[in-house]
Amino acid sequence: MRIDDEAVMWSASPADRAGRPLLVLLHGYNSHEGDLFGLSPYLPLEPAIASLRAPISTGYGHAWFPLLAQGEEFAMTGAEEATTAVIEWLDRVAPGEASVGLLGFSQGGAMALELLRRAPERFAFAVSLAGFALPGTREGDERMAELAPPVFWGRGTVDEVIPSTSVVRTQEWLPAHASLDQRVYEGLGHSVSDREIGDVRAFLAARYAA
Repeated sequence: MRIDDEAVMWSASPADRAGRPLLVLLHGYNSHEGDLFGLSPYLPLEPAIASLRAPISTGYGHAWFPLLAQGEEFAMTGAEEATTAVIEWLDRVAPGEASVGLLGFSQGGAMALELLRRAPERFAFAVSLAGFALPGTREGDERMAELAPPVFWGRGTVDEVIPSTSVVRTQEWLPAHASLDQRVYEGLGHSVSDREIGDVRAFLAARYAA
């Protein structure tokens, strides 16, 4: 499994990326790299933004791993392989990058947390929009709990896509492993609202100011 370097959407040219922090965008299931890239104008100007295409074709879009409903072991194996693929992509394009942030939606939000769990010292923070923590334990979980990296987790009260079991698991897991900024948006479904984008922008601005 490999990230397609040619499919990555960048907010800046190679010359303009030099010396800037990197923000990696991870789209949701059955979507594409152009989806979250549309948020770029509403985000802080400090980072160079890279929006990745997930490596599994779904026919209508792309996915990071099979759905949990298709079998937990199947999904977990796919998530592990996708996490490795993103790490290998980073090794290719930004091997010495000191500040890498993650922003994902839905399955991409789950991937943002998986990347933190794999390499908690490599990533500065994660934003998980309508995302969730996958089940099980990882080698990096203990170290992540020690570092307690900043994590923004936003979700809507009427999101009918993410199962309640995944929401409950994330509610229990995240506070013990991250410095959590949790936001719940009344009446929001499986989507992102203007209010949430404003909260994300403030979260990111605080990270870059630090």
